[in-house]
Amino acid sequence: MCRSMRDPGRHGHSRIWYVLLAAPFVALLWVPFYTRTSPKLFDIPFFYWYQFAWVPATALIVWLVYLATRPPETRP
Repeated sequence: MCRSMRDPGRHGHSRIWYVLLAAPFVALLWVPFYTRTSPKLFDIPFFYWYQFAWVPATALIVWLVYLATRPPETRP
């Protein structure tokens, strides 16, 4: 494990950023929330488009966490 992961305060990292990574997991793990057909989006049931919407949302979250937690040596 790299030094910055063991000592998040050293480079100003906050572990709160890593909590954001749990959002897609929790949102998709709770299946009874989205097991329905309405509302439809372009005639696609909610069950499918809700899961698909999390694909770019998860990529955005991962990118934001990466930018916020990367070591200062790799920042432009």
